[in-house]
Amino acid sequence: MAGFFAIVAHRLYKMKHRGSMKMSVHLIHMRVAAQGFVVGAMTLGVVYSMYRDFILKPAEAQRALELKAQENN
Repeated sequence: MAGFFAIVAHRLYKMKHRGSMKMSVHLIHMRVAAQGFVVGAMTLGVVYSMYRDFILKPAEAQRALELKAQENN
């Protein structure tokens, strides 16, 4: 959410000081920045989900097996 607000604030500032740039071009740039942020956020979410599913869970399962083996000895 912080990234979203940072992009909006930056683009609103740039809109005020855009000079001779057309409004339509400015809005296109703003849309591309917002879409880039969304793609980045989704990518980070997928990477975190994969990390949690394929690295943390197997490590926890391995620890559980080791503890069970120690209890049986």
